[in-house]
Amino acid sequence: MNTEPYDVVVVGSGAAGSFAAKELTERGLRVLVLEAGRNVTGEDFKLDPKAPKEKGIQLWARIRAALEGQPIQSKVAFYGRQLKHFFVQDSEHPYTTPRGKPFLWIRGKQLGGRLHTYGRMLLRWTDYDFKAASRDGYGEDWPIGYADIAPYYDRVEEFLGVYGEAREIPNLPAGHYAGDARLTRAEAAFKAKIEQKWPERAVTTWRYVPPNARRIPHALLAAQATGRLTVRTDAVVRRVLTDPRSGKATGVEYADRLSKKTEVATGKVVMLCASPIETVRLMLNSTSPRHPRGIGNSSGTLGHYFMDQVPSLIIGSVPGVEGAEVADPLPADPFYGNSGGVYIPRFENLGQAAGRGFRRGFGFQGTIGRLFVRAGRPAQFGIMGFGEMLPHFENQISLEPRRKDRWGVPLPRIACAITPNEAELLRGQVAAIKDMVEAAGLEIEFYGSQLGLVEQGRGAFPDADWFSRLLFRLNFTKGMAMGAAIHESGGARMGKDPAISVLNAHNQCWDVPNLFVTDASSFATGGCCGTTLTVMALTVRACEYVAGQLAAGRL
Repeated sequence: MNTEPYDVVVVGSGAAGSFAAKELTERGLRVLVLEAGRNVTGEDFKLDPKAPKEKGIQLWARIRAALEGQPIQSKVAFYGRQLKHFFVQDSEHPYTTPRGKPFLWIRGKQLGGRLHTYGRMLLRWTDYDFKAASRDGYGEDWPIGYADIAPYYDRVEEFLGVYGEAREIPNLPAGHYAGDARLTRAEAAFKAKIEQKWPERAVTTWRYVPPNARRIPHALLAAQATGRLTVRTDAVVRRVLTDPRSGKATGVEYADRLSKKTEVATGKVVMLCASPIETVRLMLNSTSPRHPRGIGNSSGTLGHYFMDQVPSLIIGSVPGVEGAEVADPLPADPFYGNSGGVYIPRFENLGQAAGRGFRRGFGFQGTIGRLFVRAGRPAQFGIMGFGEMLPHFENQISLEPRRKDRWGVPLPRIACAITPNEAELLRGQVAAIKDMVEAAGLEIEFYGSQLGLVEQGRGAFPDADWFSRLLFRLNFTKGMAMGAAIHESGGARMGKDPAISVLNAHNQCWDVPNLFVTDASSFATGGCCGTTLTVMALTVRACEYVAGQLAAGRL
């Protein structure tokens, strides 16, 4: 038993958990952060002189990673061998999926979680996202709107020092930027051609945070500076503990990752920030007489309405341009390299009705003329599309009844498959970026999604050996399965009605008032922008509420 009296126990140390630690400790609260993975040190960021500089196929590095226990993690679209140790060993962390419905669960278990591998894109959502149901009649709106979260977007952006183009776009509001992001000459030419041909389609810079030279998440460092933070790594949380009389949370039970010894941490408030699948898994496993179907599950919706964005990919070359251009306004990070790129926000269905045979829409992010290529070879482009998956009740996280991991937690079962709406959206998504790339005069090598691969010209990775190209063709659609976007959300969604949601507008559990969930499992819709900035802003907002409620004696 850990008898240390904490005000708040936070589960997870990534985008949500790190900001929870910062916001709560800076408000005078004593916080314990529990991280299932290991600590990180300078050894994690040592340069590998043998690692390929180019991203992409890296077939032999992927094969080696798969043979060494990462058959799923090695399917990441833009794989880099130097980041291998920041992804889990799949053999140690199994999960299941229904037959014929694969899901790529890309994970990192270490202090900071996936903050060590994410693209660092920080994009604001708008009421096209938060109030999407009111626009097209499908599903439920979020219980908050853009005006509620905008001040917290401001605070996160200012704290992290985000770079971007301060340009207001209807579906992509500008933020508070530390400096201007830049386009390469090839990206600027692409922008000019696209906006001339399609004035309704905006092309802008990435809105991103530079690599973190201090390596530990900035928000965790800020929390440590207060003297009120305790961090416990290698702590695999098994379940939330509750008082048998009141049903309120009293703390959590966790196992030491290495010794498997069971320990308990207590707190006045428990905040779950473990990432959508892990948080839902933990809640479902937290059963008691007061919570027989899992904590917070009186509505029966816990685990349901799980989503990820539907991805596509297009790659090719830039005629007349050789090599790679550096357009990052900041010096290159020795481990991560340069940042920046081009972003095309959603332009479909911004009116009341679906106009292309599908609801919602898609956006694109990528680089043109930045990717490393060997001397004398044409510049490359690579663009990923991200389409919005609707919240379907059938897409669900559940628990395997008989199979457990090595720490005694039931394995998660992930059921997440596209419906006809997502299939039609994917077709429109792929067609749209193909049209834009061709209109800009770029040469396509291949494009596709989970619906199929199409090669043009010299074909995919024309300078690779024949065997690598063959295996790429055979495995492309598997690598673009659900989960490949790494923008999963939902499962413990916010709402206005406790009968059909798990959390209220402050990320507070309807059934357990001192339990909060601020990772992307709280999302009511999945959007087509990255989820990270919204996760951070929701967490800051929820922590402000928690501190106020504790001070008032209501928790």
